[in-house]
Amino acid sequence: MDLRKFSLVLSGGGLKGLSHVGVFRALEEHGMDPSLVVGSSMGSLIAAAWAAGLSAEQMGKGAANVQRKDVFRVAHADMALRRMRAPGIYRREPLETLINTIVGQLTFDQLSRRLVINTVDIDSGMQVLWGTPGLTDVKVADAVFASCALPGIFPPREIRGRFYCDGALVTNLPVRAALALGRAPVVAVDVGATVDTRSDGKRVGFASTYVRGLEIVMRTMLEGATRHWHGHPVLLVDPRVEHVSMFSFDETPEIIEEGYRATMEALDGYGDRLFEDRPAIYPQRAVTVTIDSARCIGCGACIMRAPGVFAYGPDGKAEVVAPHQVWSPFDGDYVPNCPAYAITARPDAEAPPD
Repeated sequence: MDLRKFSLVLSGGGLKGLSHVGVFRALEEHGMDPSLVVGSSMGSLIAAAWAAGLSAEQMGKGAANVQRKDVFRVAHADMALRRMRAPGIYRREPLETLINTIVGQLTFDQLSRRLVINTVDIDSGMQVLWGTPGLTDVKVADAVFASCALPGIFPPREIRGRFYCDGALVTNLPVRAALALGRAPVVAVDVGATVDTRSDGKRVGFASTYVRGLEIVMRTMLEGATRHWHGHPVLLVDPRVEHVSMFSFDETPEIIEEGYRATMEALDGYGDRLFEDRPAIYPQRAVTVTIDSARCIGCGACIMRAPGVFAYGPDGKAEVVAPHQVWSPFDGDYVPNCPAYAITARPDAEAPPD
């Protein structure tokens, strides 16, 4: 394994973000130490723990002891007295205490490791990356709280007279920020932007619908941000935790272990390519794209998304003009976005990725 420098990006995803503890464990076993970590939401909390000097083992022990009351306590007084004007469903004090336990009163200037926290100014909509030049003299705990403050769930955080909340509103996986700041390849861990089809949104109420909406928004933004990639190589780690609720405290060991498994698999399979001088997003796979003309309704959704792959045929329906494709994890969005479910992509044994 090449030990040259790289950056690490940790996405948000509620309690699914505990997968990042397993990520650090896998990196430690590979002897890989990031020169920069950029975190969003729960990813910012785990990144801050790393920057404060905690090992993966210490993080894991701490995560195992966290209970719901340590993060989520309903703001009954605000909800009763202020109703729709309440700043958030949950009180800020439990999360503040948890964050302070990990990073104390440290500022970014006092950290021995390079940390950047992704937030957004709730009034202007501007992305603000704490820990970058000119933004290092604030408390890490304030930036982490802001990054975890999902609108409506926790109140925004006031820093320097302005109010900040979860940077996932702009990008949940700030890969481009990491590339610009670190000028190095990136390992990016995504636990929030699943595209798996769900069928339970209406059955389980507001929380599931709200979270599912976030997942869709995060995935759409990520696909747009990674289209036509021209930067350093990126290795995507995709822990399979989509079945876990963003607010679940009952599956912490499983979540951490899955983060470890997914990172080991990615590093063992594509780790060496991370340091190649080639703009690509890994892992990659060769596929053959086909379309069922009997199902196709000629809506043009696939042509709109991938005009180089599809075109209208003589019968007014879509046809595949470039069936052999090499996909990164963010390619092929036209398959789940076909309203007629007419498009299929199967592994292409004849054209494996180089």
